[in-house]
Amino acid sequence: MKIDLNGKHALVCGSTKGIGLAIARQFAILGAQVTLMARNEELLKKAVKDLPAENGIIHDYLVADFSKPQSVKAAIEQKVQANYAYHILVNNSGGPAPGPVLLAKEEEFLTAINTHLLSSHYLVQALVNGMKQMQYGRIINIISTSVKIPLKGLGVSNTTRGAVASWSKTLAAELAPMGITVNNILPGATGTDRLQQIIEGKAMKQNESIDDVSNEMLAEIPMNRFAEPFEIAYAACFLASPYAAYITGINVPVDGGRTGCL
Repeated sequence: MKIDLNGKHALVCGSTKGIGLAIARQFAILGAQVTLMARNEELLKKAVKDLPAENGIIHDYLVADFSKPQSVKAAIEQKVQANYAYHILVNNSGGPAPGPVLLAKEEEFLTAINTHLLSSHYLVQALVNGMKQMQYGRIINIISTSVKIPLKGLGVSNTTRGAVASWSKTLAAELAPMGITVNNILPGATGTDRLQQIIEGKAMKQNESIDDVSNEMLAEIPMNRFAEPFEIAYAACFLASPYAAYITGINVPVDGGRTGCL
């Protein structure tokens, strides 16, 4: 079984670093033409330049701020109006700031919903007709293992991720007759800037060293290590491929065995 994404166009969100960039790179290695989407144009330019490109493939990017859904909607609609269609959509963006849900402010919830739910929704609405016409559609949402078991100290994130998972499951049933799949990848603790911020925040709050907090987190993972971003990307490559045509509406934890439920 060899995954081949030649001839496929993929839109990958939050793709200037971390998991998003790793997914974009793996898609490009497998032959896909990739559009990166993020808010920092300088980082986008650098990331696009560094993507593998063969056989005349030209990767590109879109600038949009996911915390402002209208920005995302305007950017993708302009692309679609230029008769551009995508076979693959990866919804991904940085998580909300940590903290207990009881202390969360209204604006924190609103920003998180805008970033993770509404922006993803606008992208699906813009791209689904093209997927239907091309008879190939893969929608992959990068969420969190908190969909299965809420994570301590990530109140707004837990709440929002659960909403996105429910939206995704509902969408999967609606789009299945069109042959379009919708699946969620649930990364565990992964070696990204986001993880470093969480570790540093816990260390400060608990008055512990960064190493101590890191070791406490590792002790919860049966594989005793954090994931590498490319390991999350491998799961995305399979779900984006023709081999996953009959898989839809599921959550795929990639967490080294940490999540304590089936």
